[in-house]
Amino acid sequence: MTLQDDTDDRKYRAPALEKGLDVLELLSSHGEPMTPSQMSAVLGRSVSELFRMIQVLEFRGYIEQSPDGYRLTNRLFTLGMAQAPVRSLVETALPVMRELAEATVQSCHLVVLSGEQIVVIARIEGPGDLGFSVRVGYRRNIIDATSGLMFYGCAPAAEKTELRQRLVARFGAARTNRFIKAAEEAGALGHVERPSDFVKGVTDLVAPIIGADGVIATLITPYIERTPPTSGVDVVVSHLRRAAAALSSEMSAVSQA
Repeated sequence: MTLQDDTDDRKYRAPALEKGLDVLELLSSHGEPMTPSQMSAVLGRSVSELFRMIQVLEFRGYIEQSPDGYRLTNRLFTLGMAQAPVRSLVETALPVMRELAEATVQSCHLVVLSGEQIVVIARIEGPGDLGFSVRVGYRRNIIDATSGLMFYGCAPAAEKTELRQRLVARFGAARTNRFIKAAEEAGALGHVERPSDFVKGVTDLVAPIIGADGVIATLITPYIERTPPTSGVDVVVSHLRRAAAALSSEMSAVSQA
C-alpha cells in the first residue's frame, strides 16, 4: 500500500476521504482481517488518525469487526454488482449455470478478477441434498486460487506483464514464477483440473469465459465424487467447457451490440 505523495500537484485534496479510502484499499488488497495497529504500520498513519475513519466505515457498513481485526463487508461488492457490465454478465450466466448444475449434479460458481484477487459473483447449488459451494463475495488472492491460473494464462501479454510485476512485488519472484508456469500450461490446455488446496475431497474444475478484450470471468465446478457415482470428471469438464464457450459467445455478442 502506497500513499499519495504530499508534494503532488493535484488541485484538490480531501485528507479525511483519502484516509478512509486508504483503509478500504488496504483491507481489499490484504485479503485478511487487520487490527488498527497493523493498518497504522502499513499506511504510515497513527492509530488515532485512523480511529475515526474506522468507526465511520464500520457504522456505514463497509467494514466489520472479526476476532482477528477489521475486514471488508460485501457492501462494496454489492455496489459493484449494480454496474451494468457485471449485471449483464451475471444475468447472462445464470441460466447457463443452472443447466450446467443440472447436467453435472454439481454446483458451479462465476468468478471475476478484482485487482490481485478473485471474487465469486454468482453461484448455483448442485441439485440434491449434497454439494459444495462458497458464498457470493468470497475473495482469494489470485496466486492461491485455481481460477487465478486461468485469469493469468488466458490474459493478453500486456496484462500478464502488469500482473506479474504486482505479484512479484507482493509474493516474490520464486513463488510468482511457479504460479506463472502453471498458469501458462493451463492457458494452453484451455481448462484447469486440480485438487483443491484448501478443501479435501474437492477437485477444482475451471474454464475461462472470453470476451472481446480477453478473459472476463471463469466458470468453476468444485467437483465432489458421489456415492453412487454420477458424472465422472471428464464428463463434467466437457460440460463445463461447453458452458464457458457458450457464455464467451454470448458476452462477445453483448459487447459488440
